[in-house]
Amino acid sequence: MGKKNVLGRGLGALIDDANRIKEQSSSVNEIEISKIEANPFQPRTNFDEEALKELSASIKEIGIIQPVTLRKIDDGKYQIIAGERRFRAAKMAGLKTIPAFVRTAEDEGMLEMALVENIQREDLDAIEIALSYQRLIEECKLTQESLSERVGKKRSTVTNYLRLLKLPAVIQKGIVEKRISMGHARALIGVEDTESQIMIYGQILKYDFSVRKVEEFVRNLNEEKAEPKINQPKTKFPTEYEELKNHLAKYFKTNIDFSMNTKGNGKIVIPFKSSEELERILGILDKLEA
Repeated sequence: MGKKNVLGRGLGALIDDANRIKEQSSSVNEIEISKIEANPFQPRTNFDEEALKELSASIKEIGIIQPVTLRKIDDGKYQIIAGERRFRAAKMAGLKTIPAFVRTAEDEGMLEMALVENIQREDLDAIEIALSYQRLIEECKLTQESLSERVGKKRSTVTNYLRLLKLPAVIQKGIVEKRISMGHARALIGVEDTESQIMIYGQILKYDFSVRKVEEFVRNLNEEKAEPKINQPKTKFPTEYEELKNHLAKYFKTNIDFSMNTKGNGKIVIPFKSSEELERILGILDKLEA
């Protein structure tokens, strides 16, 4: 009888611990930055100062999208498990608190079960799912392959979610707020530079572009960048074409790319460097249609 009672208490304690870890793994706490210290075993020691300033500016404007993960230690202090770059940028931005997942237990098995169960919820947005995948990889030391097996998803699906966390914070926020879909976000991942991603994101919101339209836009943008720029013989245009090119350049107030092959096929490209410049060019085209 004695053994039965001991087993009962042990099982009850295990369930209590699992519920406690599950609650901690899925809820975000606001923790005072002054109570947080860096992990002395952090393998990364060099942080790009310019990149930190950019992240800090983003945090000032829209806040922190990805919470850090902390471990509770003695004297009411916390130690960083994951997210030191975000912590440093938040401190630089003058924040007093930072959103964080708090770990008070070392049992990775229970944490893993809690996170995997949490991912199965239907009300999670794509960024929440991506953050859960990232935590499983960072804190439970899973590979993408083993993670895909745990959550019952294809590895490519897991990869696509994780890649969302590389998008600029303003776009991640747009995903959370359901301003754009997962399809829009996946198309934006295909754009190499941040400025172009944000510019296209702004156009999606303004003109309500479909996913297919964004995919086409991104494909054309990448094809244009991929076109070889060297060792191409320059076509000698007739004088009237040169005059037309110069006229268009003055009209649109930007350099015009005018190309034509030997068969007479060609294109006129009106480049732009920002969303504001695109708006200006679209305004000119609207007037032409009118």
